[in-house]
Amino acid sequence: MKYLVTIMLCAFLVTSGMAQTPVRLAIAGLSHGHVGWAFNRQDKKDTEIVGIYEPNQDLADRIMKRYKLDKNLFFTDLNKMLDQTKPDAVSAFGAISEHITIVRACAPRKIHVMVEKPLATTFADAKEIQSLAQKNNIRVLTNFETSWYASNQYVNDLVQEGKLGEIRKVMVNDGHQGPKEIGVSKEFFEILTDPAKNGAGALVDFGCYGANLMTWLMKGERPVSVTAVTHQNKPDIYQKVDDEASIVLQYPKAQCIIQGSWNWSFARKDMEVYGTKGYAVAVDPTTIRERLQDKAPEEKKKIDPRPAPFTDPFSVLADVVQGRLKMDKNDLYELPVNVTVVEILEAAKASAKSGKTVILK
Repeated sequence: MKYLVTIMLCAFLVTSGMAQTPVRLAIAGLSHGHVGWAFNRQDKKDTEIVGIYEPNQDLADRIMKRYKLDKNLFFTDLNKMLDQTKPDAVSAFGAISEHITIVRACAPRKIHVMVEKPLATTFADAKEIQSLAQKNNIRVLTNFETSWYASNQYVNDLVQEGKLGEIRKVMVNDGHQGPKEIGVSKEFFEILTDPAKNGAGALVDFGCYGANLMTWLMKGERPVSVTAVTHQNKPDIYQKVDDEASIVLQYPKAQCIIQGSWNWSFARKDMEVYGTKGYAVAVDPTTIRERLQDKAPEEKKKIDPRPAPFTDPFSVLADVVQGRLKMDKNDLYELPVNVTVVEILEAAKASAKSGKTVILK
């Protein structure tokens, strides 16, 4: 009887995913403000941290102490860490400009990569990352908080089902009061305010969300043109980068207005999609406002959060690496969309600098 129970329990564990071997995960960089998530998921058994690369010893020591991590996990040499720990995947939490370096090191070793948004600081780097991934048959995912939002998925479903008609206007608003104002770490502040490390200020930090969402809604279609205006409302704080950015993406029959700002009164990440048959607004991760042709009054409703693994980017990474999750090529995480995101951001920077609309060829 005990033998039968043991077999049944093992079968349950396997089918429920509990018996899956955890993905060997390495962390590359500790300066990004979201890195704490990697060390605060003890309840999840889908990944195992096998190595941490961080050349800043002071920062490494602080993280080690804060999360009570084994000092033997830490390396100051990226290649040495990869060769000694042999991870299945690497999650990058350094400057955006370092993403290309991480992929160059990981791709030949057949190590999958997940980076924090956006994919790269330059279009050339984004295209090289895509080429390296294809050549070496690895996955490179880009993590956006808005990819976790059930509201955005709901709106996209309305689009795909034809309930909104053809998309005509999209407005995406993202940002907060400012990095200094919300109290980011000194290391993260240094990245965000360095045009080489981050690519730009608010234009990249928050403009990338709208570019990601719009490219996804448009099934990978690139805009015809990009027009952008940036400004420094707080030059005493943000001396080298913009803190305010407005980007207009023009398509043959649709327009998207992206507002990325470090000047909002409160943090926000919302999206409005207007079509020929109705509109839908993703107010927050689980709140929708919509008005469709066959439902005259506007309706506001709460929806359930996205199911597992989509509420945790590391679970998404683990499921992708181990083949349990197959995503559409134009998914919010995938390379085709995110290479276009970087192309849009680069065009937006050029437009803001020249004061002219940039035509994408």
